[in-house]
Amino acid sequence: MGLERVAYLMQGVDNMYEIDEVYPVLAKAAEVSGRRYGAGGDDDVRMRVVADHVRSSLMLMTDGVTPGNEARGYVLRRLLRRSIRAMRLLGVHEPVLPELLPVSRDQMAPGYPDITAQWERVSQVAYAEEEAFRRTLASGTQIFDLAAGQAKAEHAGTLSGERAFQLHDTYGFPIDLTLEMAAEQGLQVDREGFTRLMQEQKERARADARAKKGGTVSVEAYRELRAAGEVPFLGYTDLTSDATVRGIIADGRLVERARPGEVVEVVLDQTPFYAEAGGQDADSGSITGSGLSLDVLDVQRPVQGLVVHRVRIEDGELATGMPVVAAVDAAARASASQAHTATHIVNAALRQILGPTTAQAGSYNRPGYLRFDFSSQQALSAMMREELEGLSNEAIRTDFSVTATQLPLAEAKALGAQAMFGEKYGEIVRMVELGGPWSRELCGGTHVERTSQIGLLSLLGESSVGSGVRRVEAFVSADAFSHLAKERALVANLADLLKVQPDQLTDRVAKLVAQVKSAEKEIAALRSKEVLTQVPTLVAAAGTAGPYDLVAQQLVGVGAEDLRTLAIETRTALGERPGVVALVGGVGKPVLIVATTAAARVLGAKAGALVAAGAPRLGGRGGGRDDLAQGGGTDAAGASAALAAVRQALQG
Repeated sequence: MGLERVAYLMQGVDNMYEIDEVYPVLAKAAEVSGRRYGAGGDDDVRMRVVADHVRSSLMLMTDGVTPGNEARGYVLRRLLRRSIRAMRLLGVHEPVLPELLPVSRDQMAPGYPDITAQWERVSQVAYAEEEAFRRTLASGTQIFDLAAGQAKAEHAGTLSGERAFQLHDTYGFPIDLTLEMAAEQGLQVDREGFTRLMQEQKERARADARAKKGGTVSVEAYRELRAAGEVPFLGYTDLTSDATVRGIIADGRLVERARPGEVVEVVLDQTPFYAEAGGQDADSGSITGSGLSLDVLDVQRPVQGLVVHRVRIEDGELATGMPVVAAVDAAARASASQAHTATHIVNAALRQILGPTTAQAGSYNRPGYLRFDFSSQQALSAMMREELEGLSNEAIRTDFSVTATQLPLAEAKALGAQAMFGEKYGEIVRMVELGGPWSRELCGGTHVERTSQIGLLSLLGESSVGSGVRRVEAFVSADAFSHLAKERALVANLADLLKVQPDQLTDRVAKLVAQVKSAEKEIAALRSKEVLTQVPTLVAAAGTAGPYDLVAQQLVGVGAEDLRTLAIETRTALGERPGVVALVGGVGKPVLIVATTAAARVLGAKAGALVAAGAPRLGGRGGGRDDLAQGGGTDAAGASAALAAVRQALQG
């Protein structure tokens, strides 16, 4: 029956939204919004949506899911955003998750203690997602309002698929939000047109991915070859092995032979080549036979249990059933193994610095290089980055033994082995340990035998790669030494150029930067004075658009800050008239600034909406307050069209 249904019957309530684990969130939503639950109608539905979605989101995030645009992450993002949207419809425009999520935590934690342990990470992720969605609503809602108004004016009754797709693709509006907002305005949405455009976008993405890989996809051919049995991977112990060609795929079809110069896919009955997986790049090397030489370009597992080698035939004719020798590039494999083991070290070091709730969000390693993604709402400080590099190199010098053990999944988890959320694991898993409990992860990749074989790790930097996800990158081994040598040479050159000792370089550069900033401020002040001399000319050139005085001009070469100042001063010069100032300028990329007088705003002119109408003509977007707004794009040739769009919006 499920916990909720049992509680619903045992507690004598009318529905599952009123049980003890859910109702407190609903009650809090009613308190925050000032609405009464139980009155019926849309308000009750919205409060139930909030109560259900907030709890579901809490549990997903506790399990390690982060908001995103794919799979579980997309489901979570929709749940959170629908909750926020429902509260806005209840009249609450301030952040709501800091009010609602702790209530759900307090109800659920007694039965699920992990919620308390994960709370710091979960709350950071949730609150950051709400802040991002609030920004999305601020810009996208203006575009939606314009589109809805246009549809009503044309008595169309339907929002076009193109407009719905633009809201999704450009402004981050999920289609369900567009559908909800359209229904509130009494409009339909061309869902078929939206779906068609989404499908076209996906097909373009797939085509791009196939083009980058240089191959085609033939699942049927793969399945036919997989039916002959799993391809054993020998590469943990052997870098060279005898094998037999089980099958050849060319242009998506199984073929019996392939000639020199062709690029085809080859399946062997066994292989030492590591197929790209778990963040580790594929092995490179060669496959040879009697009069035959193949260069291995890539190795993949398109079907579980099947290893496919993408090869270029250098010499000889390849045929099904041929005996061959498969040989992995030993130097590249060793370097890739160093990078993969270093990735485990970085993971363990980050958990020491940020705490055990830090979750891995992805990784990639190839010979000499690694990157590691992790959940965090805040950037690593300079001190943290230094500590991360120090802990990692300390682990390398400690010379931990690296062991791999096959054992049941439940036993590995009981030992504290980390698993990548979203990965599928069988009953028997491979656990890689560094120094025993120092680092335990479920991993199918290749590794060094001892951490000292890595040599050195040099941290390149840390950055954001998405909402709540950070990334660190590093060089390892010889690549790390080479990177440090280049940095040392750079420091020496700068010290020589500036005539200081290397340890004085920071102070000297800081003084130079301060001097440059001071000079830039003086130049900017002089330029602003010069720009403001144009105000009388702009006011004199004002035209009309409906009931408004309109100053609409393109000012080539005027930067965004000066353009903004000029718009404000020109608006001031218009006095009490219902005036609108629309200026296009910018250095490099075009910028659109719109300013409105108080009298113009009384008549309905909103700067944010006007920028939203004009900015797309510049190949971009924008928005802002009713009195002052800014947008931009990449197409300066659209300046006249952008100003014309502002004029048309005013006339409408």
